[in-house]
Amino acid sequence: MAGLLLLTLPALLTGCGLQKDVDVELPAEPAQLVVECYLENGKAPELTVSETVPYLSAPAPTVLTDVTVTLTGPTGRVETLLFRPGRNLVTRKFYTHRGLRPLRIQPGDTWQLSVKDTKGRVVTGAATMPATVPLDAVEWRFNDRPADERRALVTVKFQDPPGVGDYYRFQIHRDSISGAREVDYNPDDRLLDGQLITLGTSYEFEPDDTLFVTLYHLDRPYARFLQSVDDAQSANGNPFGQPAAVQSTVQGGIGVFTILNYQRRQIIVR
Repeated sequence: MAGLLLLTLPALLTGCGLQKDVDVELPAEPAQLVVECYLENGKAPELTVSETVPYLSAPAPTVLTDVTVTLTGPTGRVETLLFRPGRNLVTRKFYTHRGLRPLRIQPGDTWQLSVKDTKGRVVTGAATMPATVPLDAVEWRFNDRPADERRALVTVKFQDPPGVGDYYRFQIHRDSISGAREVDYNPDDRLLDGQLITLGTSYEFEPDDTLFVTLYHLDRPYARFLQSVDDAQSANGNPFGQPAAVQSTVQGGIGVFTILNYQRRQIIVR
């Protein structure tokens, strides 16, 4: 559905009092399927599917009941995800479709995704599980401030595999991984290929904090998706920002399909 966007151009010179109203007709775009699916070894697969809406429409969630979702493993075995809307109690993410049993996925395995609806829309994707990158050390150190200002920084160390093209995501949650992320950034190995990499934080954690420290090893499509989401969020509402589009990892629609491989440690800072 086309809409009209009213743009007001304020005066560029003080005292000129110039103003011009411009009506911009937004093109009508067909609705596309939007999918989000993260596979993990040993866990039942969950997927969320919705569809796009016009730019000026109210952000109301759309629940699609006519969608068929299948996963095909490296051996050709097909897993069907049933329409069973719910919420993951750990990640707090909502999903529309869920598998019946946990998946067994090893590094190097490639899985195929197919999402179809009764309107003829089809979304496909393929993802390969990255290699496991162990955490060699998780350490913390307090500053030398008075007791009421005492804070700790956290560092992790890991060995980057040889060959440029490894992407990571470093996260720290306080108390529970279902809570807000205290630290979240996405480094790569362009300058540190094959070396021992150290990632860290500022002095921001209090004595006796319980922290969940996670290092993800990402495939390139998912790393580009995350960077494009950050770029799009930074550009949104910024008159000086460069417009940025989200780079999906699926074909025929919008969204992300990937296989997560991560190492996680729980620590108590004391």
